[in-house]
Amino acid sequence: MLLHSICTIFVPKNSNEDNEDKVRHETGKTKLRLKAAPSVNIKKQHMENADKLRIALVQAPIEWGNPEANLHRFGRQLGRLQGKADIALLPETFTTGFSMQAEAIAEPAGGPTLPAIRNWASAYNLAIAGSFIASENGRYFNRGFFVTPEGHTRLYDKRHLFRMAGENEHYTAGNAPLVVPYKGWNINLVICYDLRFPVWCRNTGNAYDVLLCCANWPEARSRAWRTLLEARAIENMAYVCGVNRVGADGNGIPFRGDSLAFSPKGEILADAENGETVRIATLDKEALLRFRAKFPAWQDMDKFVIC
Repeated sequence: MLLHSICTIFVPKNSNEDNEDKVRHETGKTKLRLKAAPSVNIKKQHMENADKLRIALVQAPIEWGNPEANLHRFGRQLGRLQGKADIALLPETFTTGFSMQAEAIAEPAGGPTLPAIRNWASAYNLAIAGSFIASENGRYFNRGFFVTPEGHTRLYDKRHLFRMAGENEHYTAGNAPLVVPYKGWNINLVICYDLRFPVWCRNTGNAYDVLLCCANWPEARSRAWRTLLEARAIENMAYVCGVNRVGADGNGIPFRGDSLAFSPKGEILADAENGETVRIATLDKEALLRFRAKFPAWQDMDKFVIC
């Protein structure tokens, strides 16, 4: 194995339960029940470099077109992660579901999502990434975000719009990738359909160490989802973490989750399979650097320009 991975699973018995003691920690075949971590003042930790990076894959259903309910659900999940993760990755359009009714549900500047994310990031001392539907100057965007505990906010507008659902008819595509430095790691954020385009995800010159992908990826194409995440990890010599939703959306399309984390060698570090859960994968920077030095295929990557 390239590194040692740790998965943490949160499985609420029902949607109203909020008991932080119900945490199962898995390391190989050993299972330990843990108490919730005490609240401590560690606000400066995210500024320091970290040899290990803990990424939480937050897999859950999304209430169709109901931001208030979804903010409540994901806020509860994130509250359980204090002291247990450095980054939490949420599904694509986590406040509404993947809807083409952009005019009705898009948030203007000053809407509730980013303030809630900043509050959670600060309160629970972790960075949070995902996407929501935003409006700006009469246009609509599937807008990704990466928010640090200090409130520093970086945004990414989805580049590849899913024409099979008409996303390209309702939303405006972005034109700039996003790579964020955090705790000594460079992190690239993409959204769902972007994953199918290896040129857009190409890690030229080892520009990033981790690729994060938030998605609403239907169950019918779950094999492609798993395969593409693994392929992006291997070809880019980087960790890849993907989070998908579960349940059915407002159009009756089912989603089975399969949120995953892969090592640069394509090893599975965390696999959420189906159902509402959170898994945590621990990434090892030194192991990544050793692998890139020992097997420097990145030096032979083709050069290109995206038009």
